[in-house]
Amino acid sequence: MKTRNFIAFAMAGFFGLALITSCGGGKTGDQAKTDSTAVSAAPAAVPSAEEMAKGKAIFETPGKCITCHQANGQGIANVFPNLVGSKFLLEQKVLAVTQVLNGSAKVGNKTVKYPAPMPPQLATKEEAVAVINYVLNSFGNQGGVVTMDDVKDVVVDPR
Repeated sequence: MKTRNFIAFAMAGFFGLALITSCGGGKTGDQAKTDSTAVSAAPAAVPSAEEMAKGKAIFETPGKCITCHQANGQGIANVFPNLVGSKFLLEQKVLAVTQVLNGSAKVGNKTVKYPAPMPPQLATKEEAVAVINYVLNSFGNQGGVVTMDDVKDVVVDPR
């Protein structure tokens, strides 16, 4: 019965994508490769309490991150990426900000293919930095911070 419930839940989530603004996609886990957009993975700092609160509020907004990545950041296996200990997220912080702003057409990695791309979620770099810093430092992650200076060259695609 558990298996049938899980399959029904996963299918409902997949088909519900057409009805909601989803947040998921990009690479997670071991498949991410460091590139020129990477910021040091060593946690040099932590976000302020104010920025964490702002990032949490954005993450928990219905129709945003929480919808797909869930309240615990673990996503739904093979449907929406896990943010807990995500090598992509921790090693490519600037690219993570870019994906929150512009979405991601790449959906998957070497082992997991997600059923839908991540559409753009936010309109400003300030909001994107806040939510990424929240995720970098929540769910057991100790990912440090990405700064506005780190993302100064990120271009927000016109919608």
